[in-house]
Amino acid sequence: MTILDGKKISNDIKNEIAEEVRKMKERGEKVPHLAAVLVGDDGASLTYVGSKVKSCERVGFESTLVRMPATTSEEELLQKIKELNHNDDIDGFIVQLPLPRQIDEQKVLMAVDPTKDVDGFHPENFGKMALDMEAFIPATPFGILELLERYHVETKGKHTVIIGRSHIVGRPMSILMSRKGYPGNSTVTLTHSSTQNIAEITKQADIVISALGVPEFLKADMVKDGVVVIDVGITRVSDESNPKGYVIKGDVDFVGVGKKASFITPVPGGVGPMTIAMLLKNTLLAREQRKS
Repeated sequence: MTILDGKKISNDIKNEIAEEVRKMKERGEKVPHLAAVLVGDDGASLTYVGSKVKSCERVGFESTLVRMPATTSEEELLQKIKELNHNDDIDGFIVQLPLPRQIDEQKVLMAVDPTKDVDGFHPENFGKMALDMEAFIPATPFGILELLERYHVETKGKHTVIIGRSHIVGRPMSILMSRKGYPGNSTVTLTHSSTQNIAEITKQADIVISALGVPEFLKADMVKDGVVVIDVGITRVSDESNPKGYVIKGDVDFVGVGKKASFITPVPGGVGPMTIAMLLKNTLLAREQRKS
């Protein structure tokens, strides 16, 4: 069993980006600038945005954090997005989800300029990705592709089973794993909450990508020997024996499934760190596109 170490690979990517930024500075070029919009005081969102800002500092990017109160109206947020769209100093920006209930998330994501949409959520980027055109790939799927590539995991002709059909992970992964090229060229089955006899399907899989959000859903008796397992799940589970009062669990029973897997991602330390690294990579790509 080989651990797909997202922590190590994300650090490698950040070092590569930092080197690119160093060369940009030497040439007297403007360095990439990432902005993040945070509406309200959601604890998990605050932590996540904070780590994005720290990562920007580490690689030499400029960063801007736009904080808005939880009472912000949809119109006020759309106005702020319009300002960021027209600000030539900003290369890419993200609007941290979830948003307060008075704001329509879809309307907000549609308002982001696709050339600055480094989260890869705008329908224009999603459509281009589906058509194998150049586009920003959503950061988590982009990170999964990078892990598979850097560990030389064979995907051509393999049967990939994806658990979960979200627009952020499941749906884009089903497109990316079936595309021509590497990683890709696999036969994809997309499963979800209405799929019957899911264990019968996962037992046939050469690669399982689970983005369900149900702790330890995938058990050892649901996979075959030699399977490649990508665990995207991340759920807080109460645990009074832990000083924090909780532990982080993935979708996969790591101990049981790990005994049968050829490659597997841990939780934490697998897909999670890759997401921020690929957000930085998308921002670097956005800077290069704006330059040309």
